[in-house]
Amino acid sequence: MSKVQIKVNDNGSLRVTGDIELLDGEGNVMETKPSFSLCRCGLSTNKPFCDGSHKGKFESVIRVSKEE
Repeated sequence: MSKVQIKVNDNGSLRVTGDIELLDGEGNVMETKPSFSLCRCGLSTNKPFCDGSHKGKFESVIRVSKEE
């Protein structure tokens, strides 16, 4: 099984890469590609997938805090 990677894009979506199964609230399998983006801003008309509606309207930059 390949390692799944989820990248939190600056001011944008969650980019998912790898062999995963995405389920809806009832447990039904949703069709996906090997790499896809999930909406993080709530503006997409194609939820849970990102359609680019966030551009210029959503700001969030996540960084790992490094302890000293």
